[in-house]
Amino acid sequence: MAAIEDLVGELSKLPGIGRKTAQRLTYHLLQQPRERMNRLARVLDTVAERVASCPECGNFCEGERCAICSDSRRDGSVLCVVEEASAVGQVERSTTYKGRYLVLGGRLSPLEGVGPEQLRIGLLRHRVGAGEVREVILATNPSLEGEATATFVHQLLAGMGVRVSRLARGLPVGGDLEYIDGVTLSHALEARQEVP
Repeated sequence: MAAIEDLVGELSKLPGIGRKTAQRLTYHLLQQPRERMNRLARVLDTVAERVASCPECGNFCEGERCAICSDSRRDGSVLCVVEEASAVGQVERSTTYKGRYLVLGGRLSPLEGVGPEQLRIGLLRHRVGAGEVREVILATNPSLEGEATATFVHQLLAGMGVRVSRLARGLPVGGDLEYIDGVTLSHALEARQEVP
C-alpha cells in the first residue's frame, strides 16, 4: 500500500516523530471519517498558502509583517535572537519582554550541514547595522549547538556598538538539586547573586 507508506514516510520527517509514531498516527487518521481527513488536508494547504516568514524578523505571519514587528509600542532598541519561531511564543508567555525579535531559523550544526549561510545572519547584521538596536539578547538553547550559535553571533556583533547579553541559566524554580545536571549547576554557581 504505497499511499500508506507515503504518509508514514512524510509524518516520520516531522521533528520528534519516529517511524513507529508515524505509523500510529497514520492508522489513527485512517480510522477517522473522511471529512475529518479532508479538513486536515485543507488546513495544511491553507497554512502552506497563507503563512510565510516576516521579512523583518523571520517569525511566521499571515500578513506582510508579523504582529510584533507591526506593533509600534514594542521597543525597537532591544532585539531578542532566538533559534526558531516557536521560541518567540515562549518568550512572549513571560509577559516581561517588550522588545522585538530576530528568528535565526535554526542553529549552527556542522554535522547537519547548517552553517551561518543557512541562518538569518545577514538579516541580523542588517538590523543591528541600521542603528536602532542598542542591545541584543541571545536566547539560543543551552545545547552544544545553541552555545556555538550564541558565541558566533556574539563574535559577529563585536565592534558594532551594541550590548550583547545572554539569557540567565541555572536552577529551575521548584527543581531539586539531586536531579540537576552538572553543567546547569555550574552555570547557576557562576551566575549566583548576593542575597539582599
